[in-house]
Amino acid sequence: MIAIPVPVKKNLTLYLFLVPMLLLVLLFGIVPIVQSVAMSFTKSSTSLSGHPEYIGFANFATIFGDSYFIDSFRITLGFTAVSVPLNLAVALALALLMGSNFIGKGGVVFKLAVFMPVVVPIMATSVVWKWMYNTNYGAVNAVLGLLGLPAFGGLSGKSTVLPALALVELWKHVGLYTIIFITNLQLIDREMYEAAHLDGAGWFARTFRITLPELGPAFSLNAVYALIQFLKTFAVALVMSQGGPNYASNFVSYYAYTKFKIGDYGEAAAMGTVLFAVVVALTLATRKIASADRAEGNA
Repeated sequence: MIAIPVPVKKNLTLYLFLVPMLLLVLLFGIVPIVQSVAMSFTKSSTSLSGHPEYIGFANFATIFGDSYFIDSFRITLGFTAVSVPLNLAVALALALLMGSNFIGKGGVVFKLAVFMPVVVPIMATSVVWKWMYNTNYGAVNAVLGLLGLPAFGGLSGKSTVLPALALVELWKHVGLYTIIFITNLQLIDREMYEAAHLDGAGWFARTFRITLPELGPAFSLNAVYALIQFLKTFAVALVMSQGGPNYASNFVSYYAYTKFKIGDYGEAAAMGTVLFAVVVALTLATRKIASADRAEGNA
C-alpha cells in the first residue's frame, strides 16, 4: 500500500477539488503550448500532418527576416509600453476614488459601471466600439461635432488607430485592475492612517508614504496581468481594424493569425513561440523587480 504523506492527507479534500482544474490546465493550456512550440520547428506543408518534417530554426530565420514581422513586434511592444502604465494609473485613480467618501451613495453604481465592461464579451465590445468610431455616423464624432471639436480619425487613420484601440482596451480591462487595487486597499491597517493623521500628514503624504508602498503586491499582480493582456492583443485588431490601416495595428498575434490562415503554419507557430518567450521573460522580470523592491522595503 502506498503511504500518503501527512500534509497531503490533511488536505486531501482540497487536492481532490484541484485535480479537475489541473487536468483542464494540462489539457487546454500546457499541451497546446508544447504542440505550438514543436510546430514552429516544422515545415509548414507538413505541420498538421501525422509525420511533420522538422527543419530546425528555419522558420525563425524566415520571420526575423520579414520586415512585416519586425514592424508587428515593434507595434506590439510599443502598444504594451503605453497601455500597461495607462491602465494601472487609471485603475489606481479609480480605486482611490472609490475608497474615498467623494462619490457618496453613488459608489455602488459607479463600481458596477467600472467593472461591467470586464464581463462583457470582447467580440461584442469590439463591434460596438467599431460602430462608435465610424467616421460617417459614429457616436464619437457626433459628440465631438456637437462640442465644436475636430473629428477623430479613429480606425481609419494610421496615427489614430492605436490610440483608438488602446481606449477600447482600457475601457474593457481597467475594471479588473481596479478591483485588485480596491481589495488591497481594504487590507491596509487603518491605524497607520490614523497615526499619520495625528502627526499632521495630509492626504498626499498619506497616499505616497502609506498607500502606494502598501499596494506594492497589487501593482506587481496588475503589472503581470496587464503585460500578458497587451502583449497578446488580438481580438480588437481582428474585429475592429484587421491590422490596418496600412499595417498600423498589425500586432504579432494578428499577424500570426493571418499567416495561419494562408497555410504558413510553421511561421505562424514560430511567431507565437517568440511572443510566448517575450511574455514569459517580461513576466519573470516584473516579478523579480517587485520581489527586490519588497525585500528592500522590508530591510
